[in-house]
Amino acid sequence: MTAPLQDSLHIHDLADEQLIDAEADSVPQPQPPSNSSPMARLLLGASLVLIAFNLRPVFSSASALLPEIRSELGLSTLGSSLLTTLPVVCLGAFSPLAPRLAQRIGAERTLLGVLFLLAIGTAMRGLSSVPLLFLGTALAGACIAVGNVLLPGLVKRDFADRAALMTGFYTMALCAGAASAAGLTLPVERMLGGSMAGALAIWALPALVVGLIWLPQVLSTRVQVKRSGFSVEGLWRDRLAWQVTLFMGLQSALAYCVFGWLVPILRERGLDGVTAGAIVSVSVMVQAAACLVAPHIAVRGKDQRAINASLCGVAVVALLGLLFAPLSTVWVWAVLQGIGQGGLIAVAMTTIVLRSRDAHVAAHLSGMAQCVGYLLAATGPLVVGLIRGWTGSFAWCAVLFVALGVGAAVNGWSAGRAMHVNARTVERVG
Repeated sequence: MTAPLQDSLHIHDLADEQLIDAEADSVPQPQPPSNSSPMARLLLGASLVLIAFNLRPVFSSASALLPEIRSELGLSTLGSSLLTTLPVVCLGAFSPLAPRLAQRIGAERTLLGVLFLLAIGTAMRGLSSVPLLFLGTALAGACIAVGNVLLPGLVKRDFADRAALMTGFYTMALCAGAASAAGLTLPVERMLGGSMAGALAIWALPALVVGLIWLPQVLSTRVQVKRSGFSVEGLWRDRLAWQVTLFMGLQSALAYCVFGWLVPILRERGLDGVTAGAIVSVSVMVQAAACLVAPHIAVRGKDQRAINASLCGVAVVALLGLLFAPLSTVWVWAVLQGIGQGGLIAVAMTTIVLRSRDAHVAAHLSGMAQCVGYLLAATGPLVVGLIRGWTGSFAWCAVLFVALGVGAAVNGWSAGRAMHVNARTVERVG
């Protein structure tokens, strides 16, 4: 059962606060840094945006070089599928650790560890060893999972007066990181004399540099957080919560199919690697613009059913166009796919907030949707690789894309109803 929404005004109140704090259950609430001078805030904001930039290159850099990885390392079709799937699995498996780490050592120190370990994991992928390629990818994926959860909370905490502006910068930085890796990895490989290993490892440098920028800010911050004094009951038994989770997971599966396989799909269709990477790069940057616009459209209606389902249709139709339409129209389909996929990511996150009664429920629903949703999303790129191996072509992936789109649309329609999940926040005593 789910509880109907009594006052539509709550939708707009919650929509203004789309970032979910991973430390929402901490008692007392974590306090922002004491140094709040304009220059300090500027440095802090720039650092958070730069951290966000580093949370996506792992996905699209490997995708851009997947044919080279297969040929140089002798990776099988199954191995290629597992490589594109592994970081997505890590997003689901390690995201529940983020709030616990933040409560134990503080979000700032946790993010510092994330940056340096992300640099190590990314660099390991360039050691021309299949075991180290997978180990480095897993380490990087685990770091990204923790960063995904913690970074929005810091943005909300330290920039409550500029939340919308910082959300826009943060979202665009995520997309810029993915787009940069998709578009620049192959040109970098050529600049390095055809070194696939160097082109993979070079993406460790931005994470290392940002870690060094972040270090003095962490050392000057004192964080004291205690264990949670609240619990949320009834969430995992609620049908609406599962519909929100499935909507998040299925649209994420489509997104990571794009991150993991769109460059190889376009290269198999006859485009050269640099052009294919540029097309994906443009598509991902269009996602950033869609992320900024879609939530404002979503909250203006009485519910989000129509926009959730419509964006699923746009994303899937565009993917089919990228698979089968004449190559002369590929840029049009790439832009359309960016609109659909970027809008889906944004409305899925907005749905989590709108279906929650308070910040504690929102934090826990976000954890449920990200943990289960990303584990579900990992099946998308895995199945794409298996289909390619079984059939020798990407054409049959159209069936998978349609199935994922229909599933996302059905659950998005249900999750878009103007209701709240039937879960409640309970304060623990003692």
